Amino acid sequence: MSDVAQVSLTDALEGWKPDPVELTRRVDPWFAEAFADLLDAPRPDVLPPLWHWFVLLDHPAGSNTGADGHPARAPFLPPIPGRRRMFAGGRLRQDAPIPLGAELASRAAVSDVTVKTGRSGEMAFVTVRTELFADGAPVGVEEQDIVYRSEPPGTPPRTLPPPETGQPEPEGEWRVELAADPVALFRFSALTYNGHRIHYDLPYATQAEGYPGLVVHGPLLAMLALELPRRHAPGRTVRSFTYRLVRPAFAPSRIVSAGTARGSELEVVVAAQGAAPSLTATVELA
Repeated sequence: MSDVAQVSLTDALEGWKPDPVELTRRVDPWFAEAFADLLDAPRPDVLPPLWHWFVLLDHPAGSNTGADGHPARAPFLPPIPGRRRMFAGGRLRQDAPIPLGAELASRAAVSDVTVKTGRSGEMAFVTVRTELFADGAPVGVEEQDIVYRSEPPGTPPRTLPPPETGQPEPEGEWRVELAADPVALFRFSALTYNGHRIHYDLPYATQAEGYPGLVVHGPLLAMLALELPRRHAPGRTVRSFTYRLVRPAFAPSRIVSAGTARGSELEVVVAAQGAAPSLTATVELA
């Protein structure tokens, strides 16, 4: 048994109520062009759903960098000792398009904090709700669910087994593929200003966090799900998007996003080749 003192996440989070954060940035077309080129995909005329992630970025000081590459301190990072962060999923309601060149503003706040106990111990689920405005008009609302675990110094490192192989690929009339190699992951980290070392530092990912390889970004998997309607039904508008990350995908691998539209609803599965699904999603189309 470990002699590391375990801290109750309920106690650690008691009284934690961070203030809302507001941010305004111009939607530079460069970000959209850069990500489209990373995907070898058509460049968009307006900012596609979720691509505001490239615009509304924080840039913490270099001295505010934790051992994992994430900021050590930030408004919505909970006060959990030995904090480990995982992206669990989210929701988006898109009410209007975001023009390239527009002034994009956001107002984000923690809307829910829940502590649950699973096989690996306590986990804190933090939901951040962000209202989006383009040139002063409301254009949508996004929610992100982030899971945090506590691993204080001295906690024995966990080890995740390699993903199973031989699983069938996602099926669907619409299909998009991406070669997720270390270079692609590094470029996506740069576009999203994401310093988490599990995406580019193989020794850290395998030795410190126990993954079998570099981890493909959860946000990248979500954006690949939305590439299906963008490429296969460019005349239809995404009204809402709900997604859940069920297991990590690892690089190098070929990521497959596939689904079939039934009326106004598109069910999507995203998985690494030969592995079980990493993300499931539902897209509501106009």
